[in-house]
Amino acid sequence: MKKKHRRMLHILSWMGFIIYLFMMVYFLFFSEQLGRTPSRTYHYNLVPLAEIKRYLNYIDTIGFLYVMLNLAGNVICFMPLGFVLPILSNHRWGFFRITLISALASLCVELVQLVSKLGSCDVDDIILNTCGGMIGYAGFCICKKAYHIYAKHRKKQHKKGKEGFYEQKEKK
Repeated sequence: MKKKHRRMLHILSWMGFIIYLFMMVYFLFFSEQLGRTPSRTYHYNLVPLAEIKRYLNYIDTIGFLYVMLNLAGNVICFMPLGFVLPILSNHRWGFFRITLISALASLCVELVQLVSKLGSCDVDDIILNTCGGMIGYAGFCICKKAYHIYAKHRKKQHKKGKEGFYEQKEKK
C-alpha cells in the first residue's frame, strides 16, 4: 500500500474510532431508550450465561426484536474495537491480545455501570462483548488477507502489462 493511502486509512480509522467511542459512551451510559437511567439499587448478574438463557427461554414474552437487540447488540457494539485497533496501532495484534483488550474494555464498562447504577453489570455482557471484539478481529484478518491477495494479483497484472508493452514495441 502506498504511503499516502496508508496515511489516509490511518486518519480515517482514527476519525471513525473517535466517533465510535462517542457513540459507545452515549449508548452504554446515557441512552434512556436502553434503560440507562439512574437507579437507587445495584443491578448485576455474576452467573455466566444466566441472562442469555433467560432471554432465549422467554423470547416469546420479551419479543424477538428486543432479544436480538440485547444479544446481537452486545456482540456488534464491540466488533469495531477488534477491527480498528490493529489498523490504528503499529504493534502486532494477535487474537489473544485483541480478546484480552476486548474483555478488559467490557469489564471496565460493566464496572462503571455497576458503580454509577446506570444499566446493569452483567457477566454475560462481558462474554458477548468479548466475542464481538474477536469477531471484529477475524473480520480484520479476512480483509487483510483479501487485500494482500488483491495486491499480489494487481502487481502480477501490472508486471504482465509492462512485459506485453515491451514485446509489442520490439515487434514494430
